[in-house]
Amino acid sequence: MSDKPSLFINRELSWLAFNQRVLEEAFDTTLPLLERLKFLAITGSNLDEFFMVRVGGLQQLVDPEKELADPCGMTVAQQLAQVSDIVHRMVADQYRCLLEDLEDKLATEGIRRLGIDQLTSDQDAYVERLFEHEIYPVITPMAVDLEEPFPLLPGLGVNLCVRLKTVDESDLPRFAVVAIPKGLARFITVPTDRGYHYVLIEDIITAFLDRIFPGEPVLESAPFRITRNADMSVREDSASDLLVQMKEVLTERRQSSCVRLEIGAKASDVLRSFLKTTLNTDETAIYSIAGPLALSAYFRLSAIAGFDHLQNEPWPPQPSPVISSSESIFDAIARHDILLFHPYESFDPVLRLIDEAASDPSVLAIKQILYRTSEHSPVVAALARAADRDKHVTVVVELKARFDEARNIEWAASLEHAGVQVIYGVKGLKTHAKICIVVRREPDGIRRYVHFGTGNYNEKTARLYSDVSFMTCDEDYAADASTFFNTITGYSQPIKYRQIEAAPLSLRPRILELIDNEIQRRKQGQEARITVKLNSLEDEKIIEALYEASKAGVQVLLNVRGICCLRPGVEGVSENISVVSVVDRFLEHSRILCFHNGGDEQVFISSADWMGRNLDRRVELLVPVEDPACRQRLVSILNTCFSDNVKARRLMADGTYQRVETPARKKTVRSQEAFYQAACSAAKAASKADAAVVFQPQRPAEAG
Repeated sequence: MSDKPSLFINRELSWLAFNQRVLEEAFDTTLPLLERLKFLAITGSNLDEFFMVRVGGLQQLVDPEKELADPCGMTVAQQLAQVSDIVHRMVADQYRCLLEDLEDKLATEGIRRLGIDQLTSDQDAYVERLFEHEIYPVITPMAVDLEEPFPLLPGLGVNLCVRLKTVDESDLPRFAVVAIPKGLARFITVPTDRGYHYVLIEDIITAFLDRIFPGEPVLESAPFRITRNADMSVREDSASDLLVQMKEVLTERRQSSCVRLEIGAKASDVLRSFLKTTLNTDETAIYSIAGPLALSAYFRLSAIAGFDHLQNEPWPPQPSPVISSSESIFDAIARHDILLFHPYESFDPVLRLIDEAASDPSVLAIKQILYRTSEHSPVVAALARAADRDKHVTVVVELKARFDEARNIEWAASLEHAGVQVIYGVKGLKTHAKICIVVRREPDGIRRYVHFGTGNYNEKTARLYSDVSFMTCDEDYAADASTFFNTITGYSQPIKYRQIEAAPLSLRPRILELIDNEIQRRKQGQEARITVKLNSLEDEKIIEALYEASKAGVQVLLNVRGICCLRPGVEGVSENISVVSVVDRFLEHSRILCFHNGGDEQVFISSADWMGRNLDRRVELLVPVEDPACRQRLVSILNTCFSDNVKARRLMADGTYQRVETPARKKTVRSQEAFYQAACSAAKAASKADAAVVFQPQRPAEAG
């Protein structure tokens, strides 16, 4: 790398900085204990996916003869080395948080993890019965020979490696593996007079190894966990049947190489060396774990019932003040465009649109893109019901949605059986746009109702992710929606849209045009400002355009939750760029863009982050919001996000993040809390307005 400071921050290191911000929430003593535990579980889940996708992908790029470098000048080998150093420190912090802080405080509150030697006689008897009747019949020990292939263990599962005594001291060490079935509970509840006491299933199995290996002296055992490379892709140029190809990818993923090996810290050098050799793992990819493996499992514990005082006060989604529960969703949309801000406002209107469309005899057709859905999706059920009622239903199911491939394959098959026309995305691209079109025959002709969103059609994540929904029946949007849908489902050539823009063809050029418009206005002496909320910013061309805007004097405010490869505050380059990240109880997921445009603000929502993958290799949408009330609300959301001085961190020029401090005598602003309070106030005001409309019957005069 050059000695000159780079203008780009490495993508992988930026993501790790995001996970560190999440970990800081687990250390935050102002949060309820179980909420802190949940944040810790999130950091574990995040790292699992990071290794499967990003580290797995990097390892495939290692080529000693050709050193590829990223925009900030780091080679693949340098990136892997830095990732290993940072993650080893992060893992140490994770277990310091769990073992030295959270577990002690949770135990005080009655939530206690017990070792086998801490059980009472009654608990011990209970555990023994449980092992004999529910655990032992399920598990299968596997002898492992150094000369034979290692058992094909599933990725991310918790296993035990057992070293057995050799018959002759000159013999090679003998090992066996006990894979803990995922169908068994990880946390085993044991009887107690008060609180919640539990034992880890791996500790129970370890205590009864003599029954699993009768007559075989056990020298030691240690839990371990394999993370496999999941960066597999389909060769779509040679895929005659994408469904078959995707099933092969899932099989490949189960058999792929080990990119991370986690081993219990008490494992001997002999056992550690055995696993390293048999799994063909580099030393830098081995993580010695001082506590329970698989921190993501603690999601379950963080939601335990009966400890409300250790959890956040619930923030149930509020009804939209512009939609009455007593009116048809079609009437509400026909009256005016509707903007919803989830999870502060309920996702129910979106579900109602699809549900009512399935039952309404006036609806002729439904067209929708499904990227990720819930396990028992009411959306999928409604689409199947619509097809059963002879409506023309077309669904684009993205089979390549990572880690949801298996579920989407199942949904695709069930929808096809119901009579839905199913299309498996677009060849060579991932279809990531969020759109639903309902075509309805009305007295004055055909009308199309359209939903555009920044999040998936998943009612579960709609309560956890911060997203925007925009619902309209405006003819320009409707025409664009139909053209867009027909373009990706047929062989038609993309044409110029009236309102929207779509990746991979016109979305980036439109963003660059909007940035350049602010630059030109600033050069003419006008006020110029760009305000954007994203999940990730990595695209080189857009970053370079933002640098040019900053040099021209344009004020650039970026709210980027996760990856940000732009470096703000560099003299002569990015002094006019500010980047903040908000990490709070909901996952910030909405993409909102605002360009000052000489005072006539241009406001957009989008399914796309500013990353190469979104702009070049995915089908995405950029949707302008022109309704004055909806547009102003989006601007207000942006302003509130940038006012946060409780959960916001500011990106510094050196790539580190610092908490935004509250100036003296200025009130604190926690943006998510402000959004929820605003949603509650609006819903309450709408309820009062409805209650004020009372029909009083005219009664006959009393007889004289």
